Amino acid sequence: MFKFKSNRKEEAEASLAIPKHVGIIMDGNGRWARKRMQPRVMGHKAGMEALQKVAKEASGMGIKVLTVYAFSTENWSRPEKEVKFIMSLPVIFYENYVPELHANNVKIQMIGNHNRLPQSTLEALQRAEEKTRHNTGLILNFALDYGGRLEITDAVRMIAQEVLEAKVELADIDEHLIEDYLLTRNLSVELRNPDLIIRTSGELRLSNFLPWQSAYSELYFTDELWPDFDGQSLRKAVEAYSKRQRRFGGV
Repeated sequence: MFKFKSNRKEEAEASLAIPKHVGIIMDGNGRWARKRMQPRVMGHKAGMEALQKVAKEASGMGIKVLTVYAFSTENWSRPEKEVKFIMSLPVIFYENYVPELHANNVKIQMIGNHNRLPQSTLEALQRAEEKTRHNTGLILNFALDYGGRLEITDAVRMIAQEVLEAKVELADIDEHLIEDYLLTRNLSVELRNPDLIIRTSGELRLSNFLPWQSAYSELYFTDELWPDFDGQSLRKAVEAYSKRQRRFGGV
């Protein structure tokens, strides 16, 4: 069983600006497997192991929220065998990793759609959420069957319905109200929007990941394939983030 590092900053970290919320687009599992002449599913398995390492480091660094893009609304178009394996991973994750995460005060949450998930997948996620509900450490937030455009569309529908029912006035609709209808509403206001978004595998796009919430996020791209990304890789990304000056549209 691994042990998380203390949140006490090491001397080398004293000057780092630690982001409160980090989002990760975990890309490159298939290419990692292909380079090793293995089935794509082995890349997804290795990717799950990489997530454990990164969660360990994130907790030790004092990051509050780690939102990981596990499966997008567009990923359903992948081969059925691959999708079926990906949907089995939360069950494996619950059995192999959640006990350690729970023992180290990690809280597991999920954003995304529930309707299309297999029952076994949904039940594993719900058990993980329930088991860790009262934990107060790192929030490991899975974006599963998640799509940013759908999230915003659903929020607009809900707000429109509330207007029709006279529960919301048109004059009340502003950015803050909209954020209360997005899937990240389960996070506290100061933690809803990622400070830093990391994408692995060398691709330079967000792929429908948190489009509203990432409006002022710092972006970090690396050629590393996700299964090769580890705690040291996360630290390198945070060091790069720490050197940037965030202006939020100001001077």
